[in-house]
Order: sequence, then C-alpha cells, then structure tokens
Amino acid sequence: MTGSTNPQAGAPGPGSGQPEPFGARLRGAMDTRGPLCVGIDPHARLLTDWGLSDDPGGLERFALTVVDALGEHTAVFKPQSAFFERFGSRGVAVLEKAVARAREAGALVLMDAKRGDIGSTMAAYAATYLDPGSPLFSDALTVSPYLGFESLRPALDAAAASGAGVFVLALTSNPEGRQVQRATAADGRSVAQVMLDAIAAENSGVRPLGSVGAVVGATLTEAGADLAVNGPLLAPGVGAQGATPADLPALFGAALPNVLPSVSRDVLRHGPDPVALLKSVRAYVDQVREAVTGTGESSGITGG
Repeated sequence: MTGSTNPQAGAPGPGSGQPEPFGARLRGAMDTRGPLCVGIDPHARLLTDWGLSDDPGGLERFALTVVDALGEHTAVFKPQSAFFERFGSRGVAVLEKAVARAREAGALVLMDAKRGDIGSTMAAYAATYLDPGSPLFSDALTVSPYLGFESLRPALDAAAASGAGVFVLALTSNPEGRQVQRATAADGRSVAQVMLDAIAAENSGVRPLGSVGAVVGATLTEAGADLAVNGPLLAPGVGAQGATPADLPALFGAALPNVLPSVSRDVLRHGPDPVALLKSVRAYVDQVREAVTGTGESSGITGG
C-alpha cells in the first residue's frame, strides 16, 4: 500500500482541490514510519526526572526535546492538553509551538483533549482544534460522545472539511468506564457498541481507512464488542500502564491492522537523551510490527 503524499491536514489531495482525508494520511504514516503513537505527557514527576523545573520553561524544554528527537521518525504524537493547560496561557503557548514543530517535521498530531459538549460549544471546540486557521489546529482530536454521538456532529463536520480526524472514546480501560460503556441500551447493544456502530457508519465505504477512529484501551482483557469500524483504533495503555504489543492480537482480532498503539511514559522516561528516546521508539515499533505481521521491520522507519 502506498503512503500518503500529503502528511499534513489542510493539504490538498492528489488531483483534487479537497484536503486529503486524515484516514489516508494516517494509513500512509503508519505504513512508512511505523504503527505507533507517542504521547507527550509532561507530568510534574517526568519533568523532575529529566532535571527540569516544573514551570513553563521546563515544559517547553521537555516538549520540544521530544518533538525534535522523534519528529522525523514517529507517525503520530499525542500531546495531552491538560499537562500544558495547567500552566495557563504560557503552557498553551508551549503546546502551540510543539504542535507546529511536530507537524513541520512531518508527524501527525492527535490532540488528546477529550472534548465533548453540545451545539455552539462543541462547534467552538471544533474551531479550536480542527480549523486550519487556529493556532492549535491538529490532525485529529479525541472527543467524548457521552452527550450522545450526534452531539459530536460539529467536530465530525469540521474534521471532514479540513482533512482532519476524530477519535471517539468507546472502550476505555479505567474501571469506572464500565458503568457507562458496558451499560445496555434500549435495543440490547452496549453503549460502547452503539458508539462503535455510529463510527462504522461514518466510515462506510471509505478507503483505505476512515477518518473517524475509536479509543479502545490496550489494557482491557476483552473488547466484548465488534471493533470493525473501518477506521483507526487508538490503543492507549501500552508500556507503563501494563499492556504490551504482544497483548494486542487477542484484544483486537481481525481489526489488528488498524490499531494505533499509544505509549507515553515508557518512552519518555528515556529522555532527555534524544538517542535513547529514538532507540525506545524503534524498539516499540519492532514489537508492534511483530505482533501485527509477525515481522519486526525497524528499517522501515524514516530517518537515520
């Protein structure tokens, strides 16, 4: 399968005036750079472990070190917005800089903000993260559907217009999630399955991959749901939270080729040494490829 020619959202697709869809760009990035998402989660403890101060200056050094070390080699970065927002406007300014630098390096940026609301408020969230004119414009955004899947429509429409994507919370690994996600809807389906079916409908007929993804925790022992959504499946929880790439086949089954595992602390703990950070990412890519295809191919990662 050929990779995307336009890795960045907002860039016109080949032979058309329309932006190339996120799903196509993600498929290309996963195939060429490796199927891995690296979280940028500047916990206060991580800043300390790196010898940095827990302030906007330390935050900037941390975030830009990660981006500069991995930006030309990693398919997707997932900055956790909360760890930047805690410093107020100065932290958000660092987030804007990190997003821009990551995208300049050819990586896709998935903003982990888990936004969810209704009407004009959801439209405002969409304008913040999915409008090419915004300083926080990202290739994709995590969203919460628990005000009803259609409450996400402003984000879905904005993403489609700009060639971006959304990842909908479906089956999270936190124990409290079961209370809502495993509850039974009026038609007998679990609430998670209702969301997964809605995602599949959004992606119907799209090739090579739909632009509406689902979040399915990698630490789950079983999905208990049909994960065939024709879109990407973000799988957080690999590494420090306990899941390993070898656990993915049993959980995702036939949907495994569309899984994007996400690892944060188990890579970030190797900083601030850029060589150690890259070595860790390459090792994870090899392990994921082994789990998905039976062959590890670190040589497929772009860059030196």
